[in-house]
Amino acid sequence: MSIRVFAALGAALIVAAAAYAAHAQAQPTAAQRTPGGVLTLRQALQQATNASPRLDVADRNVGMSEGRRQQAGALPNPTIGFEVDNFAPGNAQSIGGAETTLMLSQLIELGGKRDARVSAALGDADAMRWEKEASRLELLSETTLAFVEAVSVQRRIQMLDRQASTLEKLVPLMQRRVEAGASSPSEVTRTQTAVGMTRLERERARLAFSVARRELGMLMGRDTPDFTSVAGDLGRLVRPAPLEALIKAIDDNPQLMRWTAVRAQRDGELLVARLKPIPDVTASLGWRYYSDTQQSAVRLGVSMPFPVLDQNRGGIREAQENSRKAHAERAVSRLALIAVVAKAHDTANNQLVQLDLIRKTILPAARQTYATIETGYGQGRFTVLEILDAYRAVADAELMEHEALTSFHSAVATIEGLTASAVNVARTR
Repeated sequence: MSIRVFAALGAALIVAAAAYAAHAQAQPTAAQRTPGGVLTLRQALQQATNASPRLDVADRNVGMSEGRRQQAGALPNPTIGFEVDNFAPGNAQSIGGAETTLMLSQLIELGGKRDARVSAALGDADAMRWEKEASRLELLSETTLAFVEAVSVQRRIQMLDRQASTLEKLVPLMQRRVEAGASSPSEVTRTQTAVGMTRLERERARLAFSVARRELGMLMGRDTPDFTSVAGDLGRLVRPAPLEALIKAIDDNPQLMRWTAVRAQRDGELLVARLKPIPDVTASLGWRYYSDTQQSAVRLGVSMPFPVLDQNRGGIREAQENSRKAHAERAVSRLALIAVVAKAHDTANNQLVQLDLIRKTILPAARQTYATIETGYGQGRFTVLEILDAYRAVADAELMEHEALTSFHSAVATIEGLTASAVNVARTR
């Protein structure tokens, strides 16, 4: 697919993952060699591709469909029979007049029934292959989203560490003012309370990071995560492609391509239903031995059902409706994908607007206000409540920036998973 769907994170994801796929065969990553290492996005994607049981299930489904395709082309087995006529146990005269027949019969399918079954099975096999690709793309998208969440929570912990450190530096300054009689001791306790609240938020963030690590590890096929931290940059931003281009790209999503194969499968099943009333011929070839004359003869036979009671009209109607339903089901799936992509596109663009406002207006003003009040506090021109409020404004602005970055990259990962080409990560066994 030639459309550039997303920004630098998405582009870096594809390029880095492709490069890592070629390198991973020859040399394991540091995180793979040493438990407790730093995990990168390309390592997470590679391990998810290699170890996720979800893709094993998809592989088995493809194998099962290949078995059904193979079986659909099989010819009916011949039938062998043995008969003894004019035979009565205990009656020597009847035994001497017995007629023995050895018969070989073969069902001959007419009307192209075998080709119709094979056509339906080929559609089924194609559908399973598209479903496998959809599962793979979904797994990579979910892994990317989980990785973004882990990077986000880890970054939040670092922000809270800095905030706690900054507030702790205010405590000695306030103690000196108290000792000089310029402030009340309550100012120190208020600052210590703010430090404690920040540390509490940090502990909550650490719990969230532990959960994010475990969820990411599960997507990578790990019972427990074998890494302690993640390496990622949320700072690179590029505006996504226009929504019209993304909607056009949705038609190449494996979830939608699968419906083309499903329609072919159901068309084949419809043909099978229409051909079912055509009678098949059973041809027989036999050898008969007459005991009384000690002579033998060849026996030929042909039989076929007489289709006067069952024309399979109900089966044909069911197959017709099932075939037509595939078009509606594809339309429902397409609208659902468009809704998700449109929401992610709007979210990404809105977060870019918010980031621009935060970085150009809110955050600089909050930092300047805090710097002014911090300087003036040492001169006795401001109270502790004013300096704490000023710093809280800075912390809130930084948190808003962080949340906007996280939301932006999560939206980008969602767009990529639904519209972009599958991330080129080779699966090793």
